[in-house]
Amino acid sequence: MAAMETQSAPLTLESLPTDPLLLILSFLDYRDLINCCYVSRRLSQLSSHDPLWRRHCKKYWLISEEEKTQKNQCWKSLFIDTYSDVGRYIDHYAAIKKAWDDLKKYLEPRCPRMVLSLKEGAREEDLDAVEAQIGCKLPDDYRCSYRIHNGQKLVVPGLLGSMALSNHYRSEDLLDVDTAAGGFQQRQGLKYCLPLTFCIHTGLSQYIAVEAAEGRNKNEVFYQCPDQMARNPAAIDMFIIGATFTDWFTSYVNNVVSGGFPIIRDQIFRYVHDPECVATTGDITVSVSTSFLPELSSVHPPHYFFTYRIRIEMSKDALPEKACQLDSRYWRITNAKGDVEEVQGPGVVGEFPIISPGRVYEYTSCTTFSTTSGYMEGYYTFHFLYFKDKIFNVAIPRFHMACPTFRVSIARLVS
Repeated sequence: MAAMETQSAPLTLESLPTDPLLLILSFLDYRDLINCCYVSRRLSQLSSHDPLWRRHCKKYWLISEEEKTQKNQCWKSLFIDTYSDVGRYIDHYAAIKKAWDDLKKYLEPRCPRMVLSLKEGAREEDLDAVEAQIGCKLPDDYRCSYRIHNGQKLVVPGLLGSMALSNHYRSEDLLDVDTAAGGFQQRQGLKYCLPLTFCIHTGLSQYIAVEAAEGRNKNEVFYQCPDQMARNPAAIDMFIIGATFTDWFTSYVNNVVSGGFPIIRDQIFRYVHDPECVATTGDITVSVSTSFLPELSSVHPPHYFFTYRIRIEMSKDALPEKACQLDSRYWRITNAKGDVEEVQGPGVVGEFPIISPGRVYEYTSCTTFSTTSGYMEGYYTFHFLYFKDKIFNVAIPRFHMACPTFRVSIARLVS
């Protein structure tokens, strides 16, 4: 018995094999790995094992193998160096950096001038100076994005999308932080709001609320909507676009890089296409995408302005004798109350397009609702070019339109 007791040495950290310990450490977060350095000499050595830091560099900073090779540093030193620069943004950096990387990769072959308009990242001291200037703290995810790119030069087209309809044109630039600070609002109705974007054609901006005030939640992004019937200039309603800067920016980028927003003539057009909003009649397919225009809408009085883009395409496999010309259109327009309006007329936007095999015709038009949502459907009437007395209808799929969530101004509620 005594011999057995002398043979069973106490189990200590120093006596445990290395591989199982490294496996355990591989499940720890970077904070816990750093804390391990202060437990014992052995754990300090093991927690500095460089492959352990590879996962954290990729997870938090999106550092690739190529970047590591270029910088000729070990993973741990890369993590520490990056943390010393942008560590305060560790909860936001990966999502924001990925969005920027995805956006630039997608736009470079399609809109190279837009990518060239992006400015280099701002410095921490620049952002601190802006906070001192406006007397408010900037959201950390906003600061994080501006460390990567400090907005863009004021150019057309703007990074945050365009919209063209008849004689109305909008293109929104992402403001650099100094220009945004110059537009920081202290007046009633937009108190503590910082502009994110600006359109030089319409004066339209999207704002972020850097403080909770006047019924706004801190950090939410919105379009302002002045109450056209109020005498009080502080009566400004809001169309809410995002709950936070990250929510706003990443959702926009996802729409762009997924092809949800079409790129036309080097511009991002903010039309949303529902994949199910397609109708095929014979050899002709009609699809629809829509967009809400806040700058032409109001909550009070209720007037919600929408534009839609129609694509009419004939299959390339259609027989040549199937070529035809559009004669007229019929619309059935229904608002959220169930009220129906019927519209019938010649052509579309003053044109009578000819469709032939493989040919595509696109046009934009608009409608308004007195309710926050509604839908349209209908048909086009065509005649064959080779059989002019033979006419037929082509279905237009039902497409729905709904304005973003809005919040009524407190100034109007209390008046």
